Amino acid sequence: MARRRACHANKNRPDRMAPGRTTWIYDGMTDEEVLAEFRAAGALLEGHFILSSGRRSANYLQCARVLMNAERAGKLARATVQQLPRELRQEIDLVVSPAMGGLIIGHEVGRALDKDAVFLERPEGTFELRRGFAITPGQKVLMVEDVVTTGLSSRQAIEAVEAEGGIVVAEVALVDRSAGEVDLGVPFYPLVSINFPVYEADAVPPELAAVPAIKPGSRKQ
Repeated sequence: MARRRACHANKNRPDRMAPGRTTWIYDGMTDEEVLAEFRAAGALLEGHFILSSGRRSANYLQCARVLMNAERAGKLARATVQQLPRELRQEIDLVVSPAMGGLIIGHEVGRALDKDAVFLERPEGTFELRRGFAITPGQKVLMVEDVVTTGLSSRQAIEAVEAEGGIVVAEVALVDRSAGEVDLGVPFYPLVSINFPVYEADAVPPELAAVPAIKPGSRKQ
């Protein structure tokens, strides 16, 4: 189910100082530990799901459920940040995520990096900054998503940041559903990469077609 991550930080390198201590804590997680968090939260679902891309799957990772616990969300965010090379982390000025899916994990990644975190919305179908959020031209941005499948939403969000003058230096996500195949045009560091079978709407296997389809995400189809 889970595949090894292609991009990751050195797990032998200390990274975070514990409050009030002189020792360092490493916040990395293995693929199985990540999936265990989804299972514990009841967020690894089985059925017939319509993904935001319009494709179909018998499996769905409901990131909203795994992130509803603040302690777990922070733990996953710190582990996500560990996928970034140290020099890349030092470049980041701002964290940006697309609402709704990327909002919580984007905020927690901002906390882990000690950087401001803002989010994009698309009230009219196109991503834009609202609520007084702004990007200073030349700011180095880390894009944060919950799940990436085809990468379409990520690419659209990256384009919106670039239109504001920001420079997207990389993207991170909790889950890469493309199993390492997606191309976002920037370095991509998912926490876990999985290869659940995904089907076009007109090519669903009979056994899956027999199950009523539901739309589990936040976007209307």
